[in-house]
Amino acid sequence: MIFKIIGAVGLVVIIIGVITKNHRWQNIFYIIGGLCLEIYSIYILNWIFIILQAIFTLAAVYDLFRLQKSSKP
Repeated sequence: MIFKIIGAVGLVVIIIGVITKNHRWQNIFYIIGGLCLEIYSIYILNWIFIILQAIFTLAAVYDLFRLQKSSKP
């Protein structure tokens, strides 16, 4: 039951990221939601979803670092 809740929370957090206009916060929400969905996908042992979520989360982390690096003077 707890893993289904984690998955649902991940989905809601990603949806919040989609409607957020601030690019930095979008990436933070994507990372949190992606990690929650990664936990759920490991629980259900769906390898395609596991790989997809790992790539999605890593892409959001990369974009966040790239954004922070470009905003420094």
